[in-house]
Amino acid sequence: MKKIILSSEIEELSPEELDHVEQTLLSRAQSVAKMAYSPYSDFNVGAAVLLENGEVLQSSNQENVSFPAGSCAERLVLGYAGANYPNSAPVMLAIVAKRAADESWAEVSPCGICRQTINEAEKRFGKAVTLLVLKANGSILRIKGISPLLPLKFNDLKSG
Repeated sequence: MKKIILSSEIEELSPEELDHVEQTLLSRAQSVAKMAYSPYSDFNVGAAVLLENGEVLQSSNQENVSFPAGSCAERLVLGYAGANYPNSAPVMLAIVAKRAADESWAEVSPCGICRQTINEAEKRFGKAVTLLVLKANGSILRIKGISPLLPLKFNDLKSG
């Protein structure tokens, strides 16, 4: 038997430790989260992505009574980026979440489908996407690439 040990490095920062671009992305994600359409879960998610061409795009989750037909904020913004800016890699992605009835932000992490979507963007452009994830206590996780959240990625459909 061979044992494989996986480890990850994730930075936790205070808001003051973020640079201007990171603060802007988080602010945009927070603003767009307020526009989420989440009448079934009452869980509003916002995502903002910085592309290498300097464009900043944002999206919120959009639910549908026919679960799981709704779309996550991360998948929507990355899909829009890929369709409208196909030659510009995503560089940084900020993600926030809030329960509709709460004043404070919630703990959040991309779901499995979103993790695979981020992986696909990294694979497409051959570049890691830095993730900024707002925690309920106000600190921010900075994650360099999807690997710390998805160490055993699904990358290959080619047969032997």
